[in-house]
Amino acid sequence: MLYRLARTGFFQLDAERAHDLAIQNFKRFQGTPADLFYRQHLPERPVECMGLKFKNPVGLAAGLDKNAECIDAFGAMGFGFIEVGTVTPKAQPGNDKPRLFRLTQAEGLINRMGFNNAGVDNLVANVQKASYDGILGINIGKNKDTPLEKGSDDYLICMEKTYQHAGYIAVNISSPNTPGLRTLQYGEALDQLLSDLKLKQSELEKKHGKYVPIALKIAPDLSDEEIIQICDSLVRHNIDGVIATNTTLDRSIVKGMKYADEAGGLSGRPVQQRSTEVVRSLHAELGDKLPIIGVGGIDSFVSAKEKMMAGAKLVQVYSGFIYKGPGLVRDIVKNI
Repeated sequence: MLYRLARTGFFQLDAERAHDLAIQNFKRFQGTPADLFYRQHLPERPVECMGLKFKNPVGLAAGLDKNAECIDAFGAMGFGFIEVGTVTPKAQPGNDKPRLFRLTQAEGLINRMGFNNAGVDNLVANVQKASYDGILGINIGKNKDTPLEKGSDDYLICMEKTYQHAGYIAVNISSPNTPGLRTLQYGEALDQLLSDLKLKQSELEKKHGKYVPIALKIAPDLSDEEIIQICDSLVRHNIDGVIATNTTLDRSIVKGMKYADEAGGLSGRPVQQRSTEVVRSLHAELGDKLPIIGVGGIDSFVSAKEKMMAGAKLVQVYSGFIYKGPGLVRDIVKNI
């Protein structure tokens, strides 16, 4: 009830303004008695994945807390894990505004944010201030002005700076909002990136005395053949996990709706089915060789269960959280 009232007010505002205001308030209230408005005490539903023990299988997807400003607030809501970022080596403003749109009747969002963030050093400083005791994922990307052929350098910079602070590192090569980024999902470009990441992981494991898993985040807009090729690369390079999926460019489900023609990636309920299909295809290829984190349109414990039945070991929420609030986390954890 409380969240429904708050949402009514927030939904009167421009989508990005509402997001910024929510982040500011979470940042202000976390760790204070005021966090009782969103704090939830949830049962433990431990899951072992990528060599890590998660309190429960429900995580916050990357993109909501890009700069890791509200880790403790989201932790208080009962998330089993939190993924912050996407972060880039240098701070960048992202794409021009407006760049975030609600498709309310479809419970979807379109964004073309463009990895707007305050840079990796700022994120690390914020992570160090947090007291969250769950698994923290750090999602890394490349700066817009870094040429694609040097993109690997940006991922390695971010990996080096975040490694000792992360439970796992998510590698985002599937955002549709950085020009050319998705080409890193294919062929030699993917193999080279994965090879570079594994080499750096080995180097950092020796330096810090701990092994931090790497998970690759992929797009929903892939053919069956492309999924098979990606699976082959993931296995050959001993990548620790795969996150499926990012946002979609497909507009067929929302055609004719307000904002449907805006450029950017579509998330929320409209991507739910396709995301689950990708999870199923990945699992058919990978079996138990590496775990899948399912994300895309999860807005109930039923849709979370569908992802898990398709092969996901863990799930993440983003758009569903915007529309349903912290109660969504509670419902999934209690019923999963």
